[in-house]
Amino acid sequence: MLGAGKKLPFFNFDWRKQQWNLWFLLGSVIGGFISIHWLQSPEPMHLSAATIADLNQLHIPFDGRLEPATVFNWEFLLGWRGLILFLAGGFFIGFGTRWAGGCTSGHAISGLSNLQLPSLIAVIGFFAGGLIATYFILPLLFK
Repeated sequence: MLGAGKKLPFFNFDWRKQQWNLWFLLGSVIGGFISIHWLQSPEPMHLSAATIADLNQLHIPFDGRLEPATVFNWEFLLGWRGLILFLAGGFFIGFGTRWAGGCTSGHAISGLSNLQLPSLIAVIGFFAGGLIATYFILPLLFK
């Protein structure tokens, strides 16, 4: 979309034929806005004491909301940690989805149920990446 397909064939993608992707993205953003502002329960969320302790070790105080206010705010987003977390995370999700030929749900549900070896390899990679991010990258970003 930004011209990377002219230099690397991996990114050669016809956005005009696939513009439903942009509408899907817009709908996801609107849906997230609606759910945060109008569909949340007024009662605080209940978490286990172990999860709250793990969040406190990462310096994320539990405030009873689904999305922690210390992470999901403009000040955090515009800081170096927020930029790394959101921009790099978004890039890796988009790049990984394109590279793996599908998303985590598609590979884990459809691909594994069809006994497809590429889906098994992709799911193993998803889990390994999640474990690495949880135990090594997130503690570095939140200390």
